[in-house]
Amino acid sequence: MTEGYPIVKWGCLLFCVILTGCVSDSPQRESKPQGTESNKNATSPVNRLTGPTPSTPRPIALPGNCSDHSRVSRDCPSTLQCDKLGRECLECDFNCTCIYGQEVNVTCHPKKDYDSCEGKKEFTVQMVCRYCYQTASWEHTCLGTDQCDAVSSPREEFTSNCTVKSDVLCLGNRMFLKKLPCNWTSGYKWSTALLLSITLGGFGADRFYLGHWQEGIGKLFSFGGLGVWTIIDVILIAIRYLGPADGSLYI
Repeated sequence: MTEGYPIVKWGCLLFCVILTGCVSDSPQRESKPQGTESNKNATSPVNRLTGPTPSTPRPIALPGNCSDHSRVSRDCPSTLQCDKLGRECLECDFNCTCIYGQEVNVTCHPKKDYDSCEGKKEFTVQMVCRYCYQTASWEHTCLGTDQCDAVSSPREEFTSNCTVKSDVLCLGNRMFLKKLPCNWTSGYKWSTALLLSITLGGFGADRFYLGHWQEGIGKLFSFGGLGVWTIIDVILIAIRYLGPADGSLYI
C-alpha cells in the first residue's frame, strides 16, 4: 500500500499540470474599444476636390439680343418718312425681358442700308411684347403646299415658312417655321360633284369629274352597280366623305 502511494501522488500532480496548461492556453477574446469605427471615420481626411459640393442656385440667363437675324427680303423705299418704313427695315432697342402681352415703347432707327429715308432718323414705336412666332395668324403669311392629303382623317399637317407682315413689330426672327393643317384646293366644286352624282352618277360622271377614273370606268360599264353604287356615291359626296382624287378640298 505504501509502495503505490508515490505513483498515485505523481499521477495526480501530472494531471493537475496538464489541466492548468490547457486552461492557460485557451484563446481569450479581446474586447475592442467602443467608438473605434466612428473615430476612424471622423479623423479620416476628406477629399474636397472630388467630394460633393453644395449646389448653389444659378441666375437665370436672359437673352442678350432678341433682334431679327433672319434673311428676309426687304422693300424699303427711300422716299418714305423714316417712321413709315416697314418694321423689317428698322433696328430697335428691344427690352428682351419685357412681360408677354404688355405694350411697350421702343426706340428705333432705320438700318444702315436704308438710312436715306426722310424725316427723323430716331423715333419711338409702340409694340406688344411677344416673339414673332407668337403673333396671330392674320399678322403673318405662310407658304402653302399641295404635297399633303387634305381629306385624311385626322387632318395631315405640314411645316410651313412664315413671315411677319411689314406693319408688325415683334421680337426675334421675322421668318419662322410653323406647323399648319393641310388645307389646299385644286378648284373642285362640291355642288358640281353632287349634281353630277345625282343626274349622271349611273354613268360614272361624278367619279370622272373628281379624278377617280378607274372607278368611273367600272361604274360606267356596270350601269352604276345596278343603281346601288350610284346611291352610295350620292351619299358619300353629300357628306363630303368622297373628295377629289388628288387629296385636295372642295371649294
